[in-house]
Amino acid sequence: MGDMANNSVAYSGVKYSMKDSNHGDFGITLEELRDLMELRAADALHKIQECYGDVYGICARLKTSPNEGLSGNPADIERRAAVFGKNFIPPKKPKTFLQLVWEALQDVTLIILEIAAIVSLGLSFYQPPGGNDASCGTASVGEEEEEGETGWIEGAAILLSVVCVVLVTAFNDWSKEKQFRGLQSRIEQEQKFTVIRGGQIIQIPIADIIVGDIAQVKYGDLLPADGVLIQGNDLKIDESSLTGESDHVKKTLDRDPMLLSGIM
Repeated sequence: MGDMANNSVAYSGVKYSMKDSNHGDFGITLEELRDLMELRAADALHKIQECYGDVYGICARLKTSPNEGLSGNPADIERRAAVFGKNFIPPKKPKTFLQLVWEALQDVTLIILEIAAIVSLGLSFYQPPGGNDASCGTASVGEEEEEGETGWIEGAAILLSVVCVVLVTAFNDWSKEKQFRGLQSRIEQEQKFTVIRGGQIIQIPIADIIVGDIAQVKYGDLLPADGVLIQGNDLKIDESSLTGESDHVKKTLDRDPMLLSGIM
C-alpha cells in the first residue's frame, strides 16, 4: 500500500508464462527475471548492482523508458508477450458433470443407503429352501408370495432417492461453479491498472500488462504483477500475506526495490 500516490514501478515479471529461454533481442532473459524476483532486500539489491548496475540498467535491457514507458506499438507489445509471456493465470479445467456426480456419491450417508438398498433388493428375491413345503397353510403361502412380489419396492425406492439426491447435488455444484467462473472472468476483465505508454498515462486491463511496462502505484493499489521500484516517495507495502508480519515494509531504491504481485 503506497502512502503517496506518485510511485513508479517497472514490471519485470508476469503471473504466468511457459516461454523458453529465448529472449529475442532483449538484454535479459525470462529465467534471469524469475531468479531476480525470488531475491529480497539486500540480496536483490546486490544482484541488481552486480548484473545490471541499477534499476535503470534493467529498464535499458528491457528497452523501456523510465519516464515514458513503452512505445505502445502493437508489434512491440506482441513481441514482448511472445518472449516473456502474458500477465494471466489460466483457470483450472472445470469439472465435468459426471465428475461432480462421482464426488456426490462419496458421501458416507449415501453409501450406507446404497448398501441398504442392495441388501433389501437381494433379500426380496431370495427364497429360502423348503419355503413351498406342502405342510404350510394355503393362507401362509399366499402371504409369502405377495410379499415376494412387492418386497423389491422398498429397495428400489431407496435407490431412486439416492439417485435423486446425487443428481440434485451435482447439478447445484455445477451451477455454482459456472456462476463463479463467470463472475471471476467479469471481475478480471473490469480490473484495470495505470501504466505509462508513449509518455501518456493510461489505464489498461491487468491481463494486458507486459514485461517492461512502467506503472504508477497509488495508495491502496493491489499490485497486479511482480516489479521493481524505479521511483518512490515514502512507499510502504503490506506484505502480511507473504511474511505474516503486520508492519508495513518500506520500499526504497537503496534498500529493497522488489515488489511482488498480490500485495498492497
